[in-house]
Amino acid sequence: MRHFTIELEELNQKLLQMGGLVESAIHRAVRSLVEQDRSLAEEVIRDEPAVNRMEMEIDGLATRLLALRQPVARDLRLLTAALKINTDLERIGDLAVHVAERSLSLMHHPLVKPMTDIPKIASLVQSMLLKCLDAFVRSDADLAHSVLLSDDEVDALRDSIYAELLEIMQRDPSVLTAAIDLIFIARNLERIGDHATNIAEDVVFLVKGIDVRHKALESQ
Repeated sequence: MRHFTIELEELNQKLLQMGGLVESAIHRAVRSLVEQDRSLAEEVIRDEPAVNRMEMEIDGLATRLLALRQPVARDLRLLTAALKINTDLERIGDLAVHVAERSLSLMHHPLVKPMTDIPKIASLVQSMLLKCLDAFVRSDADLAHSVLLSDDEVDALRDSIYAELLEIMQRDPSVLTAAIDLIFIARNLERIGDHATNIAEDVVFLVKGIDVRHKALESQ
């Protein structure tokens, strides 16, 4: 049993390490956009294989523990949550790469609008990611639930960015390509928020054994 506890702690640490990698990728991808720093965007793209390797390591470790230890109750929920969180983190890494690629594309175009809203939505989704990982480590369902409440704010920011960019494109069709890149960046950041929400839902399930994914639907 003691060895199993050590293995579970190793799994937790690997998930946190992967979380740190993807959070850094988001930060650098958005900085590359705001500062027009090509090297930062290229770093994010270059580091993607490290995230993919870690996903495979975590998947292998969690699957092996499920098969060999045959856990029950909370330990079973932990391993199930770890597999799902691992997938969400890998997808967040992919989305950070997409932001970096769009950032590289935008370096060939003049600035469409002041870079204020994009960093704001990026900061919000990074905060969501850090909170849900902290909630996972501390088994804090309340902190995880606070992440769920941030999702609507992310969606509202995305809608605001879309509306502003559509208005700019209507006034000046010459900025169409650059504006579309920004729309996709906003969409990618909003999707990161969705994955952070998924992780928060998994933490609530881990701690309380309650599935909150379709709670809104059930209340209708």
